[in-house]
Amino acid sequence: MEWIFEPWPWYVSGPLIALIMFLLIFIGKKFGMSSNLRTMCTLCGADKKSDFFDIKWRDYGWNLVVVIGAVIGGFIGANLLGGEMIADINPDTVAKLKELGFASAGQEYMPEKLFATEALTDIKSLIILLSGGLLIGFGARYAGGCTSGHAISGLSNLQMPSLIAVIGFFIGGLFMVHILFPFIF
Repeated sequence: MEWIFEPWPWYVSGPLIALIMFLLIFIGKKFGMSSNLRTMCTLCGADKKSDFFDIKWRDYGWNLVVVIGAVIGGFIGANLLGGEMIADINPDTVAKLKELGFASAGQEYMPEKLFATEALTDIKSLIILLSGGLLIGFGARYAGGCTSGHAISGLSNLQMPSLIAVIGFFIGGLFMVHILFPFIF
């Protein structure tokens, strides 16, 4: 039973994800987290303001269970199964992060500089969070789905737009980490 409390290796979790994707494809469903936002907005009445939200939310209600499961699973993983989780970061990366002001790099799973409640009172952190959220929201809508939808579901369906989107996600991530991140911090 001790194996439950350790991170599962790729050769266990990977085939489980593949099995879920096979079952979703088999029953004709598509997976993606950003589509849940559209469903939730429709539930809150956004369909009365915009045709984009004029959907039959019950057709997508099953996907809301995924969100609930992700929240519950994340809580269980972090609070009951996580233990003393510390990200295993390359020492060179730790040194660079410390140069950028992340004093807790390599000592905590989530750096206080980004995830402490004080970050919500710091104007620089708020601007980063808000602009990042807007860019992610715009990008997910413009790309026709989020990273999970394209990388897991789209690639499983062998969709060329998803391959292009995933390549774009990686290029954007590399650009952020190597160009913008040092500039911001």
